[in-house]
Amino acid sequence: MAQDELARITASASRRVIGVGSMMGLGALIVYVALSTPEMALGWKGLLIVMGVAGLVLAQLMWQSTGHALILTEEALTDSDGTVVARLDEVAKVDRGMFALKPSNGFLVILKEPQPRAWRPGLWWRLGRRVAVGGVTAGSQTRPVADIMTHLLHDRNNG
Repeated sequence: MAQDELARITASASRRVIGVGSMMGLGALIVYVALSTPEMALGWKGLLIVMGVAGLVLAQLMWQSTGHALILTEEALTDSDGTVVARLDEVAKVDRGMFALKPSNGFLVILKEPQPRAWRPGLWWRLGRRVAVGGVTAGSQTRPVADIMTHLLHDRNNG
């Protein structure tokens, strides 16, 4: 039986273009500096080229991952590709505080038990007990999801 969707987080086209464009620009600029500075030592040139190419690869990964959506149901927060980001029965706390280590316009989920690492650049990441949602997402979509998750957790713990 399919779960009813409570909320959805997507990255708008303009946010995707700005985020990916910034990463591509940084990668291209680093490669340009490495190739256009003849007096630079060969080791530094190699390091800059590797960093620039890594920035370009990261931009491609960000473009792919921000094409996905995060879907909140009463059971879990999942990626639109089917990856379970966090099951609500495994969530200990949802943190939107100013001092939480969270992405831009996002929130942090603290899990009860560590989960495997996963990363969708610009959308979400999971490391141990922490899941961070946000990046190129709009705060108008992430705030309600965090509030709904907090409300569902409160109901489960007190009901």
